[in-house]
Amino acid sequence: MTTGIRIEGVPLTDGGELRLSVAEPDGPVRGGVVVLHEARGVTEIVRRIVDRLAADGWLAVAPHLYRGDDDPDAGDDDTVAERVGSLTFQQVMDDCDTTFGWLADTGVEADRMGVLGFDLGGTVALQVAARRTFGAAVTVAGEGIESSPSPSVPALVEAAPDLTCPWLGIYSEADSDAVGRLRAAAESSGVATDVVVYPSTGHRFDDDPESAAEAWERVLNWFDSHLR
Repeated sequence: MTTGIRIEGVPLTDGGELRLSVAEPDGPVRGGVVVLHEARGVTEIVRRIVDRLAADGWLAVAPHLYRGDDDPDAGDDDTVAERVGSLTFQQVMDDCDTTFGWLADTGVEADRMGVLGFDLGGTVALQVAARRTFGAAVTVAGEGIESSPSPSVPALVEAAPDLTCPWLGIYSEADSDAVGRLRAAAESSGVATDVVVYPSTGHRFDDDPESAAEAWERVLNWFDSHLR
């Protein structure tokens, strides 16, 4: 059971506001998980994930990384690409810091904080886990494994050796060669890491309900094991 999802606004130093989609459990809070959205934004799928994490006992929060109108159902692929292009690495890192700060203000300690990201958000999750110290991280189908879309951001294989917390990567067979190199890079960090590859000819292994269900259990087990 959860109390449902609500939107909170956190004032920023530039006069703007970071919107957060928040769900909290009805019972005791086990810790906090930051959910980093895909390229389309905080979609219905992302909201369901936030709600399901809360049902498992986590205070779950998804920062809206896009400013202004971030309706994921508005606009075509070109609009989505434009939104992605509007992001800067510094803004994304600042928004993540603000979200972790929000969790800290609710009483969640750093070692009970986790981050979970999908696609665009999965890329960010690993980058954050290589630069900040908290409890655990999960990347699902994060892009930019060997070539970063921005010269100011290292590829994931370059960032992975700097991981500061336990990290789980979940990918499909479509990326298997590059994922093998990412696995090796992550293992060199010295923290607990795991990389799981699901059978799929495309990037979306979760088109298969059985794979999606198993991947979700892996995510929950990772947080259960490392956020204490």
